[in-house]
Amino acid sequence: MAERLPPPEECAQCGARLPRNARACPECGADERTGWRGDSVYDGLDLPEEAWRESDDEAGAARSSRPPAPAVNGLAWYWWCAGLFLLGALLVGMLAGR
Repeated sequence: MAERLPPPEECAQCGARLPRNARACPECGADERTGWRGDSVYDGLDLPEEAWRESDDEAGAARSSRPPAPAVNGLAWYWWCAGLFLLGALLVGMLAGR
């Protein structure tokens, strides 16, 4: 099994001081898998931030421009259709079995 590297002195997520043999940050719960490592596998890729991050204004506009799905009693219309179809199929199966 690979030897575990010691944690950094401070958490990269929240800045809290980490105990010497910590497996996770006592403040925010970050660990090596979630982001306290100093080097990332994506560090050398030189990706521009604009390529993957949309601005908050664009994200909010995209969310607000979509109309909400029509719902009856909290369920989307397609679930009602699926339920009615299954109920009909069950009734037809029962009547055919007589």
